[in-house]
Amino acid sequence: MSLKQKIENGYKPQVKVCGLTRVEEALECAALGVDAIGCVFFPKSPRHVTEDQAKKICMAVSGKVKTVGVFVNETFDKIMQKVNYCYLDCVQLHGSESPELVSRLVQENILVIKALFAECRPSLEEAENYRASAYLVECGKGILPGGNALQWDWEKAYGFGEQYPFILAGGLAPENICRAVTESAPDAVDVSSGVESCPGRKDSGKVKSFMEALSRRFDKIDRKDIRRIF
Repeated sequence: MSLKQKIENGYKPQVKVCGLTRVEEALECAALGVDAIGCVFFPKSPRHVTEDQAKKICMAVSGKVKTVGVFVNETFDKIMQKVNYCYLDCVQLHGSESPELVSRLVQENILVIKALFAECRPSLEEAENYRASAYLVECGKGILPGGNALQWDWEKAYGFGEQYPFILAGGLAPENICRAVTESAPDAVDVSSGVESCPGRKDSGKVKSFMEALSRRFDKIDRKDIRRIF
C-alpha cells in the first residue's frame, strides 16, 4: 500500500508510550489502548528504571501490551540478561550500536528496533546497513540520545516507510500527533514527554487525549496490507 493510500484509507498507526517508571501508569496506558510501553535502561535518562522496576512493570502488563527495553550502547550479554530477567518482548537500540549487534539480537527471535536520526548518525540513509525488525526515526539533536522533546520536520521521514517498518518519534503530543502522522505516514508512533506531567511521570489524561486525537482522525483498521510492528 502506498503512503497516499495509507492516508486516504484513514489508517491508524500503533502507539508506543516510552519512559514508563510506575506499574500503575503502565496499566493505565494498557487500558487506554496503547500497543507498547517502553522502559529505559540508560542511566543518564530521567526516565531510567532498575531491572526490578522494569520487571514489575512488564509482569503487570504481560499479555496486554508489548514491552520494550530501551538501551544505549549496551553489550549483547547485558541486553540479553535484562530481556530474560524483565520479560521484555522487544529491544530498542538508541545509540551507535553496530549492525552486528542488531543481527545477533534478531537471531534470538527478539523484535529489534534501531533508532535512526535526521540530524546525526546513524542516519536514515544507513538503514540498509542494519537488519532490524523496525526503525525508530527522530531528530537526533539534544543532550540525550532521544527523549529531548524536540519537534522536527517530520516530513523529512516521508517515504521511509515505503521500504522499512517505521516508528516516528520526536516532540509528539496530543496537539500535533495528527499533523505528524499525516506528514510522515509511519506504521507506529513513539511518545514520551508529550504525555507527561514531569519527566518519568505519565499523565493518564494526556495519554487519553493523545489516543483520542488519533482515533478521531484515523480509523484502526485490521488489514494485512497495513504493517503492524507490535
